[in-house]
Amino acid sequence: MHISDEAIRDLNTLADWLALDDLGDHERLSPDLLILAGHAIMPNIIGALDFAAQTGVPVLLSGGIGHSTALLQQAVKQDPLTAAIETEGKGEADILAEIAHQVFAIPWEKIEIENRSTNCGQNADFSRDRLLAQSSFPTTILLVQDPLMQRRTFESFQHSWRQKNLTGRFINWPVFVPRLVNVGDSLMITGGQRAGIWTLERYISMIFGEVKRLRDDETGYGPAGAGFIGHVDIPVEVENAWRRLTENDELLVSVR
Repeated sequence: MHISDEAIRDLNTLADWLALDDLGDHERLSPDLLILAGHAIMPNIIGALDFAAQTGVPVLLSGGIGHSTALLQQAVKQDPLTAAIETEGKGEADILAEIAHQVFAIPWEKIEIENRSTNCGQNADFSRDRLLAQSSFPTTILLVQDPLMQRRTFESFQHSWRQKNLTGRFINWPVFVPRLVNVGDSLMITGGQRAGIWTLERYISMIFGEVKRLRDDETGYGPAGAGFIGHVDIPVEVENAWRRLTENDELLVSVR
């Protein structure tokens, strides 16, 4: 696939915006909980669970059987660190829980499993309801998702918390921010330098899909569309990059 230098810059602008990262703004951090929503990007998953193991922060793993489940099962089997984990017939949270316990020695009493959700909105709602059923509700949550889905996940959780008038603070951490670079004649996605990231076609398709969902219009997920999330302000530079990319017929055809 040939992509112009301008299109690469624009894709990186969108990826930077989608991979919302708050962690670098905090010199001292004391989260009550880490929520890891199910997906299939192994460097992200391994980074998040390693963080939990090193800090002792409890984890809530969210995800049943959805669009990413087969990709996660495949990625787990291909990664030497997790290849021994049994994935057949299991949903995302149950697979992540086995990785957390078997690979990172996180004790079961520090692992909460929400394994019914099949989409981002349900990740938020079902996690919220599971936490509300406990004796204490977390006030500071470290939120982790596929980097390209981080911003929409945050908007979904905020929207879900608002529906119940809940207060709390989400700290977004995509673990890494991906970048597309042209090395010689090859396009590479950098940032998560191990097996288990997107194919180039899926990467570009996801960027287009995520920005489309975050736009507050009749086709988006905001109040002017499906109403799954609140209004999201899109920066001018992101809007301009989006406009240029959606006018790039060659790029659009290549990811359909």
